[in-house]
Amino acid sequence: MDPFVLNEKEGFFYGRGTGDDKAQAAVWIANLIQYKKEALKTDRDIIVALTADEEGGGPYSGINWLIKNHRDWIDSEYAINEGGWGESLDGKKISNDVQVSEKYVINFRFEVRNKGGHSSLPVPDNAIYHLAAALDRLSKFGFPLKVNDVTKAYFQAMSKIETGPTKDDLAKTAAGDPQAMARLAAATPVFNATLRTTCVATQLEGGHAVNALPQLAAATVNCRVLPEDSAAYVQDELRKVVADDQVTVKMMEQALAGPASPIRPDLFDAVTKSTNAIWPGVPVVPMMVMGATDGKYLRVAGIPTYGVQGFFFDRNDIRFHGRDERMSVQSFYEGQAFLYDLVKLLTQ
Repeated sequence: MDPFVLNEKEGFFYGRGTGDDKAQAAVWIANLIQYKKEALKTDRDIIVALTADEEGGGPYSGINWLIKNHRDWIDSEYAINEGGWGESLDGKKISNDVQVSEKYVINFRFEVRNKGGHSSLPVPDNAIYHLAAALDRLSKFGFPLKVNDVTKAYFQAMSKIETGPTKDDLAKTAAGDPQAMARLAAATPVFNATLRTTCVATQLEGGHAVNALPQLAAATVNCRVLPEDSAAYVQDELRKVVADDQVTVKMMEQALAGPASPIRPDLFDAVTKSTNAIWPGVPVVPMMVMGATDGKYLRVAGIPTYGVQGFFFDRNDIRFHGRDERMSVQSFYEGQAFLYDLVKLLTQ
């Protein structure tokens, strides 16, 4: 479908951003309008900030501009943001996840430069071949599997929720069992990304003419890094994986990891109450998000940030950034009701 046209079909909203994350932006504004209509009395200000986000803004995103230039506009005890979501599987709601930490992003450029030449005189020393071999080695490499305080809490909670064959492995993973971690990582991309730093090739460039040996071949490698892994460590590991002095591994921008937000009992109690009002019995679980949000910059600036949405997505059908991104119509309106109730609980 056209990604820039909102379509409703067979119970789903389709379009770029339906899940990540125009839906929540629309909900915040709709709910704010409703609070104004009701003349809601609160014990604090409710501030809504819709900004150019990490997708295109990076270190120059709107939230960073606000922190630097107008901190007083957004100064708050804590923030609620995108990043958490509801997990479901085969129509069953598993948990309503609250993001308290996240991976951070490092983009690397793998680059090979060569003197080139005429394509009628090929030689083994080919820039594209060097790069292709390096990327092939990267495709077979995995960073070590491990848990931190947040992911340990996540897997512990999930071990009490799941009833299927992964139940025991979830508990063992929380305890640091390497064999259980390996089985979970192989079971689903979500668990794999939760348990390790990941690096994947996302863009390619190379060559300049159909009849010339390439003088340049390059790839962008996007890494989603566990908060406890340093940028220097990731770069060193990639250089070992590449194992070719013809391939340079350069960091494309400064990397910044952020702290975890404390698991506030008052906030988690409110999320639990709002969750049970709509989805009785669905547990609330702290999580580390595998992607990245602007919540990191708020946490670094001293504003604890929690990703919570109340939108449920099937664990095996996550389409953010992909073709035919979608969200259940029912999930959207239930999420709106959940967030409406949650903000009222947190401000009265």
